[in-house]
Amino acid sequence: MLRAMGAQVSLVSKHPAGEQDRAGGRALLITGAVVAAVAAVAYLVAVATHPMATMLKGFDLQVYTGGGQQALHHSGNLYTWYFENHPGIQFTYTPFAALLFAVGSVVPFHALVALVAAVSAVALTATIWIAFRELGWQPTARAGATLLLTGLVFWTEPVQRALFLGQVELVLMALVVWDLCQPDRRWWKGAATGLAAAIKLVPLLFIVYLVLTRRFRQAAVAVAVFAVTVIIGFAVLPGPSKYWWIDGNFFQAGRTGFVGDQQNQSLRGMLTRLAGSVNGSFALWLAVAIVVGLLGLAAAVVLYNSGRSFAGLMACALTALLISPISWDHHWVWIAPGLAVIVDAAVRARTTVARVAWWALAAAVLLVYGAWPDFWSPKAGLLQGGLINYAPSSSFAHGDNPAYAEYHWHGLQLLAGNLYLLAGLGLFVVTLGAAVVVGRTSSRRPLVSDRLR
Repeated sequence: MLRAMGAQVSLVSKHPAGEQDRAGGRALLITGAVVAAVAAVAYLVAVATHPMATMLKGFDLQVYTGGGQQALHHSGNLYTWYFENHPGIQFTYTPFAALLFAVGSVVPFHALVALVAAVSAVALTATIWIAFRELGWQPTARAGATLLLTGLVFWTEPVQRALFLGQVELVLMALVVWDLCQPDRRWWKGAATGLAAAIKLVPLLFIVYLVLTRRFRQAAVAVAVFAVTVIIGFAVLPGPSKYWWIDGNFFQAGRTGFVGDQQNQSLRGMLTRLAGSVNGSFALWLAVAIVVGLLGLAAAVVLYNSGRSFAGLMACALTALLISPISWDHHWVWIAPGLAVIVDAAVRARTTVARVAWWALAAAVLLVYGAWPDFWSPKAGLLQGGLINYAPSSSFAHGDNPAYAEYHWHGLQLLAGNLYLLAGLGLFVVTLGAAVVVGRTSSRRPLVSDRLR
């Protein structure tokens, strides 16, 4: 079936060439439906036959709702409160986010965990559907590719980790992708991105991307919505808002725990682990982050200007993951729409060598980010293991301590423990190369996707 996808380039066309192309689209739809159904049934069976704590523990969701309760009843303690007295496990998001989570805290917790998991699964599917739509795939092939890719990425560690923790990452990703893939003529485009940034600050980079691509009105809408949420925070939670925004707590990466933690798969996380010190790596990280940020945004702009707007959006997302001080393993759910770009490149490839290379890259991404069992930890959840877990980590670490396990990695532990970040850097190099190629060729010939729209 994958070879058929590669051969039938017209599956991505909005103008099918004939019955053979329609048959290929139907075959892809059937294959995708089977894969998605197997993935869903297997997951539901696993949830039904294992303790809830191994499948949908909702640890982060408990912290969210606990922060929401603090905002309602003890607002002065919002950023000094520790979940279950664990130092370093505390509410780390904006005052506005605390107000949103306060609303969620009225729902019984087990029901809330199930609801968040269901909404997250829908958000994942919707994100991939939008990706293939933006890449120009015709409806039948789009539906098949969406189901197939969703069924596969559902079993990656970032997705499973997000579900296990009760994280909102999949929902925020869908919100940003949906918003920035709206037609520019819609006056409210940018609003959802501003809202996402009001919950977690990393989406602010997408506003910079809007400015650099000269979509100033959309950027202004995003900034306006973000500003309104800050004002709401000051109006309802003045003390925490002052501490967060004016006193600069939002800038302290250590508020989320140990910056060098194994699960922090960002440039700062890796450099901290290599340097053996949080403060000792800061200057180097800042310099590297600036260079990577400028290169990544430049590539995103080139891809956008060449007509590859969704690839540009993914370049921006990848850049954000790399340069953010904290990019937990579950933040890497962005590989899902990123894989859609890789699959599209494989389908459109003009030579066998290029086609095989793109498919190999897609397979490698699934392999690296897969939900592999953690054989070293008998207490690990059923599906939350990944290859990064083959390097030892410090539990509930905070601050800095030379004894932390991450400072003593050696051999293959260095590869496994930094794997998501290293794979992301590899994808970053591919992105830069693609931007150079399209930058040279876009002025000489029209894009396939442009002819399809």
